Amino acid sequence: MSDYIRQHAVAIDYKLDESWIILSEIEQSIKKKIEAVGTPLKDWNIKINRGILTGLNEAFIISKEKRDELIKADPKSAEIIRPILRGRDIKKNSIEFQDKYLIALFPAKKYEIDDYPAIKDWLINGEWVTIKTKGNPPTPTGTGRLRLEQTGARHEVDGVKFKSRKKTSNKWFETQDSINYWDDFSKPKILYSEIVTRPHFYFDSSGRFMPEATAFLITGSNIETLIKYLNSKTISWIFKNYYAGGGLGNGFRYKKAFMEQLCVPSEILTEVIDEKIEDEILQIYKFNNDEKRYIKSLI
Repeated sequence: MSDYIRQHAVAIDYKLDESWIILSEIEQSIKKKIEAVGTPLKDWNIKINRGILTGLNEAFIISKEKRDELIKADPKSAEIIRPILRGRDIKKNSIEFQDKYLIALFPAKKYEIDDYPAIKDWLINGEWVTIKTKGNPPTPTGTGRLRLEQTGARHEVDGVKFKSRKKTSNKWFETQDSINYWDDFSKPKILYSEIVTRPHFYFDSSGRFMPEATAFLITGSNIETLIKYLNSKTISWIFKNYYAGGGLGNGFRYKKAFMEQLCVPSEILTEVIDEKIEDEILQIYKFNNDEKRYIKSLI
């Protein structure tokens, strides 16, 4: 056994603060080139943030029909209703918009709900109140305020027991988390789903869409270049193999902490056809022919 170990041993060089994984000699060589050429995303001039957590989607995420109804009743409602994408709506360079809209009452914006009477009435008396949700049974019309208050309290109305949203310092009509990057939602941004079987990154160049909590956003410099890398099979393989912290069956998780360690070149990609983009990325990383063949056999 000792002779076998001596003959087949592979030297491994790891930094103390990185995940420990077993790599073959060629995988080690590939990793060294990735980190020599690429820059960790945490050192790019970008921000990666989670989408919007409302605490009660049934109240805050509405259909196009309800949006139109609220705006017809009070045109001012249009100021705070925005199209929203969930993680499953985001695909590679495209979206499947399901005509869902967010009532964007962010705590940081310090809205006064009385300025939006149609929305106030919906939040208190809307039909969402009388429909079973994940955390509560159907409750009587008019109980929306109690359902939405952010106290964590339990209530009983007409014999129906229910609870409010978790305790925060926010007002009853505001979304749950106090987001200090709310203005990033209106900027050009990359949107992506966190748990996927293949890369699903979409560039929202107009800043039109807001991401729900099952999606993430990237804002900052050079994101038009970054998205071409992120949507490539090569970068997807690199992420899953070296940075993803272990796969999820056939899929993997683009967790923020993992994404920030991913080393991506800043060099602009000139190709536009997928196959040629893959070849261009392999060339930028300065992989040799054996390494290119190895990666291509796995992506």
